[in-house]
Amino acid sequence: MPSPAPIEDYGLLGDTRTAALVSSDGSVDWMCIPRFDGPPVFGRLVGGRAAGSFRLGPAVPADVVSRHYRRDTATLETTWKTDAGRLTLTEGMVTEVRGQLMPATMLVRRLSAPDGPVDATVMFDPRLGDRHRRPRIQHRGDVLVCSWPTLAIALQTTPVTSIEPGVPMRITTTPDRPFLSAMSVADREPLVYVDPDAARRALNRDELRWQAWCRDIAPGLPHRGAVVRSLLTLRLLTYSPSGAPVAAPTTSLPEEPCGVRNWDYRYAWPRDASIGIGAFLGVGKQDEARAFMAWLLSATRLDRPRLPVLFTLHGKHPPPERELKDWPGYAGSAPVRRGNAASGQHQLDGYGWVLDAAWLLTRAGHHLYSETWRTMSGFADRVAESWREPDAGIWEVRADAAHHVHSKLMAWLALDRALRIAPHHHTRASRTRRWDAERAALHEEITRCGFSTERRMYTRSYGSPDTDAALLVLPQLDFEPSDSPRVRHTIDAIVRNLDAGRPLLYRYPPGTDGLPGNEGAFLPCSFWLVQALARTGRLVEATGLFEEILALASPLGLFAEEMDPSTHHHLGNYPQALTHAAVVQAALAIRDATDGLPGTSLDCTTKFGWAQ
Repeated sequence: MPSPAPIEDYGLLGDTRTAALVSSDGSVDWMCIPRFDGPPVFGRLVGGRAAGSFRLGPAVPADVVSRHYRRDTATLETTWKTDAGRLTLTEGMVTEVRGQLMPATMLVRRLSAPDGPVDATVMFDPRLGDRHRRPRIQHRGDVLVCSWPTLAIALQTTPVTSIEPGVPMRITTTPDRPFLSAMSVADREPLVYVDPDAARRALNRDELRWQAWCRDIAPGLPHRGAVVRSLLTLRLLTYSPSGAPVAAPTTSLPEEPCGVRNWDYRYAWPRDASIGIGAFLGVGKQDEARAFMAWLLSATRLDRPRLPVLFTLHGKHPPPERELKDWPGYAGSAPVRRGNAASGQHQLDGYGWVLDAAWLLTRAGHHLYSETWRTMSGFADRVAESWREPDAGIWEVRADAAHHVHSKLMAWLALDRALRIAPHHHTRASRTRRWDAERAALHEEITRCGFSTERRMYTRSYGSPDTDAALLVLPQLDFEPSDSPRVRHTIDAIVRNLDAGRPLLYRYPPGTDGLPGNEGAFLPCSFWLVQALARTGRLVEATGLFEEILALASPLGLFAEEMDPSTHHHLGNYPQALTHAAVVQAALAIRDATDGLPGTSLDCTTKFGWAQ
């Protein structure tokens, strides 16, 4: 069995409802329908050949001479050099379908050969779900229809080609005769056939919309191209019907090759929504920031004042975690999982992220609606009641709960931000007095129990000798002065003890999470270090580190969750929203430090000091 393409070889296509991953040989090896968390129809990435794929590319192996997204769009172009000449694949998914007779999911792919006739191969092999079910096949005139009980796919091509699912077909593309395909999806609704030329025009209109969206992103941002690509990725990973931020469009891409650390990330974490609010506000995208807060309100409505760790795209609790039988996994990394058991954990830090996001909106002039403030007040009350309990921590370690210092700091942040928002709303004095008292108690306990005078650093948990890269947020919290010796020594200890080979960091000491095997370096941590350095006056170091990390992006500017320190291959689910939000945060921190302006939030997204 041939080795799979490296994770970083894949490009992301998306329409804000679902996504596809396509390799540099033109094979769509992952796509779930009709949503990010739906059953895969092309699942070869982790399910092997039997799970289906859709390849469109050279008939014989050929070198890739160019591969890039069209500027400020989500349209991908791949060009191969063959013996007969160049062959270019242009592909994308249509985002905006409102007001048109268009399906909600439409994948458009076009092969062109500018130098002369070039032979290509079409291999269309949809298989649905956990059991790789073959479709019922019908040819309705020029349309190939593949259907299952509640789902259907239509494939049309220009020129008309008689494609049989699962059977490779050779075609010839010429300068005056490109090959164009349009794949549409229907879920419990009428199947819409789309003429390929009309589909191409819709994709072209989509490109103009993306370019207009990118146009007002500040031109002076450090490494603006990387920031824009990260923002586009965050947009593509936002489920537009509900506003839910998807952590990643994949499941079970391994954190260790051939290991068991394979998790399903096709869900929405409130933490990611909160970080996204900061990232979008920082570049002036107010609507996107407010949409994330609206999703938070909707998703948490049945659980308040408790804040669940994660939700489905429609704000429900995720299904129980289970392993998929007979799925070989990416490069033999089994098991492949569906669902995520972290949903049952208690994670205290989430409240801090959410309350900080509410403060960011308030500081930006967006007065919180009364329901929003009631929700935030309830979260603050919950923190005041429960912060003394141990929790699972930000890293969702599947072991006994502990008193994680990062979690306690985020609990302090939740109460601090609630107190900062309170003057903008009618809030009972007794309530704010309680928040203030609990905030002071937290501060006292963290500085007493969470700081090691022997090691001169904040530790991973009370009494632990370990460091924790999550503590790189310290300079942004206003918990104590960002230039204090405690903060600086903690940053230096993290770099020293969690070094995975510059510019990479482990998130905690390897081998301390109770799971077999090890994992890669955690990419968001490197970007958090950039923030920490910029916030503590080490701008030259921050700028150099930022450039080094960006150089490790995929050829298309995408990042997974983790990276193999020895090979620099990407690991874990891909692309990862948390990593791309961290790219934006790091750029904003450098911008503010360059301008001589203090970072003023957990995400360094506003240019003014805290209100006192």
